[in-house]
Amino acid sequence: MKKFEEYNLKEKTKEFIRRNGFTEPTPIQAEVIGNMLRGKDVIGLSKTGTGKTHAYLIPLMEMVDPSIDHPQAVITAPTRELAAQIFEKAKVMSEVDPSLRIKLLIGGRERSKDEAMLAKEQPHIVIGTPGRIRDLFLNGGSLRLDQAGILIVDEADMTLEYGFLDDVDAFAGRMGEHLQMLAFSATMPDQLKPFIRKYMHHPLTIEIGDHVRYNPNVKHVLVPCYHHTYAETILNMLPGFQPYVCLIFCNTRQEAAQIAESLRDAGVDVGELHGDMTSRKRKQAMKSLELGMHKYVVCTDLAARGIDIDMVSHVISCGLPQDLEYYVHRAGRTGRAGSSGTCYTLYHESDDAAIRSLMKMGIHFDHMRWHKDSWQQLHPYGQRRMKPDDELEKKIAMIYTRKSQKVKPGYKKKRAKKIEMIHRHQKRDLIRAKIREEKKAMYKERQIAKNKEKA
Repeated sequence: MKKFEEYNLKEKTKEFIRRNGFTEPTPIQAEVIGNMLRGKDVIGLSKTGTGKTHAYLIPLMEMVDPSIDHPQAVITAPTRELAAQIFEKAKVMSEVDPSLRIKLLIGGRERSKDEAMLAKEQPHIVIGTPGRIRDLFLNGGSLRLDQAGILIVDEADMTLEYGFLDDVDAFAGRMGEHLQMLAFSATMPDQLKPFIRKYMHHPLTIEIGDHVRYNPNVKHVLVPCYHHTYAETILNMLPGFQPYVCLIFCNTRQEAAQIAESLRDAGVDVGELHGDMTSRKRKQAMKSLELGMHKYVVCTDLAARGIDIDMVSHVISCGLPQDLEYYVHRAGRTGRAGSSGTCYTLYHESDDAAIRSLMKMGIHFDHMRWHKDSWQQLHPYGQRRMKPDDELEKKIAMIYTRKSQKVKPGYKKKRAKKIEMIHRHQKRDLIRAKIREEKKAMYKERQIAKNKEKA
């Protein structure tokens, strides 16, 4: 493991490290700091909580020169909340060196106040949301980023998810001629790669795994959707559990919005948290979640990254994410602080490969469905269920194998009679099943007719 002493840092940078209580760099810091100081473009892939924010703040403390009176570095975050978190950590840099100016530029406040502040003095380090930075730089001209030589895109996959990558693209192309760029992300979606290729020169990719362990307090349950939608399956199973807070994860923000709307139309009090919401609505959703105002919250993986509460008792996964690590994080939202939790995974046939992969990774799934006001245990997932034809063949095969060594006269006729009896019983069972189905259909028709009469 590397030591901070190996980087030959300035005294003010060492003081910044000491004030943060660091004794040695985390894995992501050990990889990023030296390469960033050497001017390399870096793609850092790591999860939240690995120390990635200080992986770029420490080199910035070393690289930014307060005697130069213009912006030198820009840090973007996809939401106001995340930008404010970065700013709080960066303020320690100004405490160490009061001549270092760091400004937070985010939406939700009067643009004129930002413009007035920038007219007095330009910050050395800009931290903010892509939309506000673009507005102040390209539209108002009050923020001068044309000479800034460092751009750090934090939570790059989330920036893509929320649709803010175009804003970053707009001002990145107008920044310093020899721009050093760093992008930090939990994953690297294909849609992000053209942006990376456009601005980065032979980037170094640093991937830090977090080796997530499965929480033994979480029960994993597979629930088949059959021919129903996710929303229909959820509505069917809601009587089957009583959550304190239940997070309903969807793979896309469009799917999240549709499912939330379907649940709301059915009378379910549900909150939403996804990329199609405005920043104001996301903030309200987070606040209502912290206050426990909604039992059910529909969200996407990226939008839920800011959720850190111990009240989640249940999780519903609508299908499985392409990156199966996200499933682990979904399930990990419950079963915290020593309490138990349940993760229901709603699946279709298309999820088979992902389910089998998770089973190989060590996750044990119960296989159940909510039917007739109770949870019913289904055959273990992946275990082939014998079809009626298979059962018939098995019974007939047993008749052939029962033949004794001494063959008695007329054994062929007796065998044929037994086989005929098996066919007769099967036909009778099929007729009985058909009658039951018809009775159910007639009962449903009568109920519909009664409801119409009442209406």
